Amino acid sequence: MSSDPSFRYSRFLGGPDPLAPPYDPRAALDAIGDDVLAGASPSAALRELLRRGLGDRTGLDELSRQVHERRRELRSRYRLDGTLRQVDELLRQALADEREALAAERSDDARFREMQLDALPSDTAGAVRELAGYDWRSAEGAAAYAEIQRLLGRELLDQRFAGIRDAMRQVTDADVARVADMLADLNALLSAHARNEPDIDRRFAEFMDKHGEFFPERPGTIDELIESLAQRSAQASRLLNSLTEQQRAELAELSAQAFGDPRIGAALSQLDAQLQALRPDLDWSGGAEFDGDQPLGLGQASRAMGELADLDALAEQLAQAYPGAQLSDIDLEALERTLGPRSVADARRLAELEQALRADGLFERAADGSLRLSPRALRRLGETALRDVARQLSARGGQRDTRLAGAAGEPTGASREWRFGDTEPWDVPRTLGNAVLRRAADPTDDAPFALADVAITETEARSRAAVALCVDTSWSMVAEGRWVPMKRTALALHQLVRTRFRTDALELITFGRLAQTVSAEELVGLDGAYEQGTNLHHALLLAGRHLRKHPDAQPVLLVVTDGEPTARLTPDGEGLFDYPPDPETLRVTVAELDHLGRLGAAVTVFMLGEDPSLRAFVDLVARRTGGRVVAPDPDGLGAAVVSDYLRSRRRS
Repeated sequence: MSSDPSFRYSRFLGGPDPLAPPYDPRAALDAIGDDVLAGASPSAALRELLRRGLGDRTGLDELSRQVHERRRELRSRYRLDGTLRQVDELLRQALADEREALAAERSDDARFREMQLDALPSDTAGAVRELAGYDWRSAEGAAAYAEIQRLLGRELLDQRFAGIRDAMRQVTDADVARVADMLADLNALLSAHARNEPDIDRRFAEFMDKHGEFFPERPGTIDELIESLAQRSAQASRLLNSLTEQQRAELAELSAQAFGDPRIGAALSQLDAQLQALRPDLDWSGGAEFDGDQPLGLGQASRAMGELADLDALAEQLAQAYPGAQLSDIDLEALERTLGPRSVADARRLAELEQALRADGLFERAADGSLRLSPRALRRLGETALRDVARQLSARGGQRDTRLAGAAGEPTGASREWRFGDTEPWDVPRTLGNAVLRRAADPTDDAPFALADVAITETEARSRAAVALCVDTSWSMVAEGRWVPMKRTALALHQLVRTRFRTDALELITFGRLAQTVSAEELVGLDGAYEQGTNLHHALLLAGRHLRKHPDAQPVLLVVTDGEPTARLTPDGEGLFDYPPDPETLRVTVAELDHLGRLGAAVTVFMLGEDPSLRAFVDLVARRTGGRVVAPDPDGLGAAVVSDYLRSRRRS
């Protein structure tokens, strides 16, 4: 094993697998593509992916759930009056010990002291105040009262200074004097900073040299010191706001008894006021309700308030609902403090996924600044759609795998000797036969195959096709769950034509109240809108214009619809809607179909749904054009359209 000191080995302590593969950008794009096809914007689809995660990887929603669960757990487990309860308990103990000692004495002084104890205020803070100068007869009672003063001092300091509580557990008069001296110097330093005195850096350095033991975090500048102190002071303020009015009054009065030195409480009050003036942007007025059974001391309760603030901030950061939100906004240190290292790894992987998608060129900015899918991303979506269609077709019994169909033209049934540059598939039976005959003619030739043995299948050049895919975009397509399958079908056909049949001319036409030609990019981003009308007449006019532009190509018309024609194009270019369909709408639609039939177009109508009126109409179309009617379910639409397109090409 290497002894190089630059390498360190340690036992894996659990958490996310450090060898786990990163997110797959292609799988992520497929997930985003489904949302985009359903009508979401690319930016909204990306946010949705980050929210739900990918596969079994944690997303922002799960991290948010854990944050809210931790917040609920804090508030339902703890209560904030632990110090007040401890003071009350110590006071009861001190008074009980003192009364027991006085009862053993038979003197007028003892009876007088008992009357003093009976006359103490009923509230804890008032009783502690009145006993400040009391001459205790019981050593145990005096010790319990002294512990009240030490407890209050430790808790008040623990609220505002990190790591000081344990150091002050066995406090002496000298320790109290040092604390009072530090607080006085600190308040003077902050006052000088507020007045913008020029030698503030020197004064800060002198302060740290003198009192650095109280600041184990070792701030490097006065701004760092103010930041850490103000955060804790704001937590203490929110803690006070979370107590009842009576509890706040008791705590304010008890603060004067910290360490038995009223200077401590007064100096801390002055410190809080200065810090609030220096950092008014912090939350000084907030609060929270805790309804648990486990009491917390002032220091612990202030830290609980700080953790709640961290959780609230994390919840907002993880929600990513504010303008300009980014995953880099997430406070990873706060996330680790509250949820542990695994959550940090999950957040980092989400950020890596977002960065990978952007760096991979899958998104680009439109002219208006919005995020949109890049051409590269659209190609990938088309590849995925085509791959899914090919998988469906491959699963059909008796049909060949269309992933290879048409790759080298259509077979003629003949074969010939292979020549350099040929890419056609081998004629395997003839190749094997040539090898057998060669070896039979020359027994000394033991080569299994020779180049001269290879025969290839002759193919003829594919004919060119002009294809018009007309897709229904009326509201019923959205309402009946046919919107996404329609888009995926168009993408698959577009990808097939673009990559395998590049000489074919494909036109995508949408029709609702009106029809329009669209690019694949425009179709992907098309939103489903409530629009009445199925204007097949207008779509056929646009399809006819496209097919006539390519007189040398085999015309193919593919229509995807879930309703009979209910709209037509008027001479002035308006979409006229009527339901039930106006006879004139049916007449002009059928007339346009007749025109396309005279062009020799291979017509196929893909009927979605079981509407009797639609069925009657498509039967009429099939009879007049000699076309076909296919009734696939939405999941099988893509395979049906692509298969019919390939059938039309083979027929041509």
